[in-house]
Amino acid sequence: MNLALRDIRHQRSRFIQTCLGLGMLLGVVMSMSGIYRGLFADATAVLSSTAADIWVVQQDSSGPFAANSRIPEEVKHRIRAVPGVATASPLSFQNIQLTRHGKPFRFFLVGYEQGGLGGPPRIIAGRPIQQSHYEIVVDRAMKMAIGEKLRLAGDDYTVVGLTTKMVSSAGDPVAYVTLADAQKIQFQDDDHAIRTSRARVAARVNQLPTLSPAQGNLLAPLVSEIATSTHIVNTVVARLAPGASLPEVQARISRWQHLRPLSAGEQEEIITKGMIQKAKMQLGLFRAILLVISGVIVSLIIYTMTMDKLRVIATLKLIGTKNRVIVGLILQQSLLMGLIAYAVGYTLISLTHEKFPRRVELVAIDLQVLFAIVMVICVAASLVGIRKAMLVEPAQALGG
Repeated sequence: MNLALRDIRHQRSRFIQTCLGLGMLLGVVMSMSGIYRGLFADATAVLSSTAADIWVVQQDSSGPFAANSRIPEEVKHRIRAVPGVATASPLSFQNIQLTRHGKPFRFFLVGYEQGGLGGPPRIIAGRPIQQSHYEIVVDRAMKMAIGEKLRLAGDDYTVVGLTTKMVSSAGDPVAYVTLADAQKIQFQDDDHAIRTSRARVAARVNQLPTLSPAQGNLLAPLVSEIATSTHIVNTVVARLAPGASLPEVQARISRWQHLRPLSAGEQEEIITKGMIQKAKMQLGLFRAILLVISGVIVSLIIYTMTMDKLRVIATLKLIGTKNRVIVGLILQQSLLMGLIAYAVGYTLISLTHEKFPRRVELVAIDLQVLFAIVMVICVAASLVGIRKAMLVEPAQALGG
């Protein structure tokens, strides 16, 4: 006969309610672990999918994710010529917010060279971009259908493909266009601003004392090009040739004073320590608080159940029952409560984590560590009830 199970059946309602409440708390703890893992996966999604060894950004910048970075597109030719570099591609990044169907519509736009690094890693429906202009691949989270139009900077872009689980560090879904289209969307001014800029630059050129009006007119095409140039990118990413030394390649690029080569590891550190470190600390604090609360709940319930059966425990002692049997009774109840609560929490989060607004990644090692912590908490919480049971005198069984 198992005394723990018989006692649980006797107080079934209280035990079940406690397990359900504790299970919900543990489900929240699991979700917080998953939210952090999801934050990390989201923040590094574009970085990981690009699979570049070096990210060349503006000097003294921690871009392109954590800070602004703008460099000339022509830098790509210089990077490709560096010994040890197998391939290099320019990339453009920008956050865009529109109004769609009367609601804010926000996403992260990536511009890439066709056939280069940084494009959509996996197409789950449709096809990749094949034309030079006006085609777009979007993440499934944007809830757009293939063939649908999206208007950006005065042009209509046709959705030709869908990808999945590609989001920015802010959790916004990612869309992909060609680099030329992205540069136009990001850097080209509207027609009025272009005309004003051309006129202003041309006027200043004509005012130079060394230029005659006729010479100024000859420079007009150059002025027009300067005023409307969009050949700017946020970063140039490079992949090393087999056997190339990363530090040596970085040192070669660093000789150009206006560029900063960051390794993929350095970029990940910038993102995780600079952009999501506070979120990690906050989630960790909430997890600790909830685990303490869980321990207090288990301790109170076990103590209450022990108090309710003090006369039973005294009777057991009176008939010669060993202390280890009584200890096992209380400890088994506590562990069983933790085990059932953990199962409830895991079931709850498994059924709901895909409906969260941000990605929730349930990692096996996190769940295993949490299970061990819950068991330790249950053992510690049972000590209060065990101590009370050990202090019971057998004579109390004969009392009124």
